Amino acid sequence: MRETSVSAGDLIFPIFVSETATAPEAIASMPGQFRLPLSHVGKIAKQVETLDIGGLLIFGVPAHKDDTGSGAYDSNGIVQNAVREAKSACPDLVIATDVCLCAYMDHGHCGVLKGSEIDNDRTLDILAQTAISHARAGADVVGPSSVMDFQVRAVRQGLDQSGFDQTAIMAYSAKFASAFYGPFRDASDSSPSFGDRASYQHDFGNLRHARREILADEAEGADLLMVKPGIAYLDVVHEARSISNLPIVAYNVSGEYSMLKAASERGWLDERKVVLETLIAFKRAGADLIITYHALEAAKWLKDN
Repeated sequence: MRETSVSAGDLIFPIFVSETATAPEAIASMPGQFRLPLSHVGKIAKQVETLDIGGLLIFGVPAHKDDTGSGAYDSNGIVQNAVREAKSACPDLVIATDVCLCAYMDHGHCGVLKGSEIDNDRTLDILAQTAISHARAGADVVGPSSVMDFQVRAVRQGLDQSGFDQTAIMAYSAKFASAFYGPFRDASDSSPSFGDRASYQHDFGNLRHARREILADEAEGADLLMVKPGIAYLDVVHEARSISNLPIVAYNVSGEYSMLKAASERGWLDERKVVLETLIAFKRAGADLIITYHALEAAKWLKDN
């Protein structure tokens, strides 16, 4: 009689691929997660496919950073090569990529700087170039996550003009300036060297703002709409579901993952039960897809359920 269910196909597994790693490097703040060398991407892709997980989301950890984020759109960049490795191993697996500049910028912000402020419009062209390079490498879905105004429109126009009109856009529409991202920034080496990202990511107290951004991204050509973080923002997931008929993606972010891992390691929570309950909560709130670092474990648990 259960009203809401979740399957492995509803999950997306995010991975970090490092340009300098020669073996998997454990991420201290994210137990069970690793910065992977390029040579391991195919193996992970096969594991994801075997478990019937819906797709793979690739984040790059580059060797080089500069003030223009040039590594983000390098045709031989770490994400581009990781996409090729994943597609070579599993041609039919859905491969999504993160389209952002923070890990490629020497200052750690998500866009080009003009003085000490983000130059929104100059950043748009770089985001479009990055998305095109990912699509050219074989990505099925690109995820603009810099939270620049009109980023979805810029990426959509760039893809279409370059012949990638079938490449889908997963818009980070309601991405809040959250303290839950800490472990991710450790993993991707993408913390800003000064200030914070509150001038372009959403204020976590603003639901109406999130609604405007969701509708704007839909109008600009998004194919999927994301809410990030997840657990503390289920009301936003529900709001997104109520105002749009596009697929809704919830991102179960690094801090949420690490909290559950830490509590489980101490015996304070039953990890399996809490993770499965959390995934159901995302679906019950209205999410169609869930990006989660628990995906490999959860897929196995769901098969046994």
